[in-house]
Amino acid sequence: MANFYRAAQHLRHTLRLAARLAPAVVAVVLLAAAGSLSASEAPLRTDDTKGPAFEVTCTKAVAKGPVSTRVYVMLGPAGSSAEPRLGPNWFRPQPFFAVDARNWRPGQPLRIDASVTGFPAPLDRIKPGKYAAQAVVRLNLDTHKLGDGEGNAYGPVVEVDIDAARTEPIALAVDRLVPPRRFPESERIRLVELPSPKLSAFYGRPIKHRAAVILPKDMAGVEHPARRPALYIIPGFGGDHFMAPRYADNPRVRMGNDLVRILLDPDCGTGHHVFADSATNGPRGAALVEEFIPHLEKTLPLVAAPRARLLTGHSSGGWSSLWLQVTYPDTFGGTWSTSPDPVDFRDFQRIDLYAPGENMFRDREGKRRPIARMGRIPALWYDDFSRMDDVIGWGGQLGSFEAVFSPRDAAGRPRRLWSRSTGAIDPAVAHAWEAYDIRLVLERNWPTLGPKLKGKLRVITGDVDTFYLEGAVKRLKESLERLGSDAVVEIIPNRDHGTVLEPALVKRLDREMNAKVAEWLPRPAGEPAGRDPGSARSLR
Repeated sequence: MANFYRAAQHLRHTLRLAARLAPAVVAVVLLAAAGSLSASEAPLRTDDTKGPAFEVTCTKAVAKGPVSTRVYVMLGPAGSSAEPRLGPNWFRPQPFFAVDARNWRPGQPLRIDASVTGFPAPLDRIKPGKYAAQAVVRLNLDTHKLGDGEGNAYGPVVEVDIDAARTEPIALAVDRLVPPRRFPESERIRLVELPSPKLSAFYGRPIKHRAAVILPKDMAGVEHPARRPALYIIPGFGGDHFMAPRYADNPRVRMGNDLVRILLDPDCGTGHHVFADSATNGPRGAALVEEFIPHLEKTLPLVAAPRARLLTGHSSGGWSSLWLQVTYPDTFGGTWSTSPDPVDFRDFQRIDLYAPGENMFRDREGKRRPIARMGRIPALWYDDFSRMDDVIGWGGQLGSFEAVFSPRDAAGRPRRLWSRSTGAIDPAVAHAWEAYDIRLVLERNWPTLGPKLKGKLRVITGDVDTFYLEGAVKRLKESLERLGSDAVVEIIPNRDHGTVLEPALVKRLDREMNAKVAEWLPRPAGEPAGRDPGSARSLR
């Protein structure tokens, strides 16, 4: 899940992080390119549906000719300085509506009314009153971001009055594109991009690897620095390599300070690809290991050795880093995975995906299942979050899981794990997800993996994780103990998704990483040469 939160003062912390790290403003790939969307389609114009309606038009500055894509109308509080296109916030979502348009031409009105999908309800059931409204069009196939996704289109904010008795549609224009983001390069932060033959062949269009390289302070400005180990960092859902300044300067995430830190970009059209090869997202892990890492080690001052390649990540990045270490045990020298997405699908945010008759929306007693909490109080419910995710379309958090873990159906879509109307789990799809259940992968392959993973696994989470992720980590810990693994799995009391990485823990993890690769680090003044890699300065 994304990286956040807490309660009361907790709530301000939540909203600040949500805006910065994990905007859940996401969408769905173009119909023409994907050929695989399942959403309501509205006619370009009809007056049959009564009640409030919008008519959206785009200009030639946005589309030169007809496009087939997903179009949104997003609402926000009237008079607010925040643009609705930057929503919905997971914990305080404003209403929004979506329709898949086919062959939509510039200047042609596209009607969005009560017949199209909407959250929290269709347009005719939204509380009457004044709102700020903004139309958004998804054009970029390669980002899950919507209103702030580079190359997507949007229009001006219009103050509107939603009234059930209104007969005239509200006109909204789409007349501008989200500009390219400027990467924050500096003496210590560099952008690295590389075309990917594997991913480009899979998608049938150019795809690039992207990463930010963060140099240690003592390497900045040095013309021919000595080679250092690398720490590969994977951001959580909504994060990417543009967050590099935060990783360079924020003490809450400054692990691996003496290493060359490489902040990878996990963003894709379906959400967060977690660097796992999948039927929908393509060979993401293989492309990283076989294309991008060799390129980085040829062009940067990096030690090209498995023990010199460390991994870390939080949330979806925590799952990604653990997956990469388990999947490529000979490539990487250790992972520090924090608050990972579910690592044991017998506890998928408290849901046992393999249990007969299990339901995503209701527990065995018929009670609604929460998917997130503030402190110990439920704050989000699975059924509501699933409905919001479906209006978002491809690129939402739940759809992102299916895009990684599910096989594709006959139409090329990821198969749905659960019924969107009832919450019932499809046992055949759950069985297919076993290939990505990290606990199962370890158990089924332990005779081979066990020796290769010795001293390489560290997993840390809080015992009141905001997204109920601690249960799966506990089960993984029990499984690894039964296998005789030396993995370090910690569940820290009274810490949640956003507070588990407190300063003392970050400093400790930094020391552990440095000790793991001590033989390649600069020696402190006065320390004798020829330090033994197996000495106390080495972790394992």
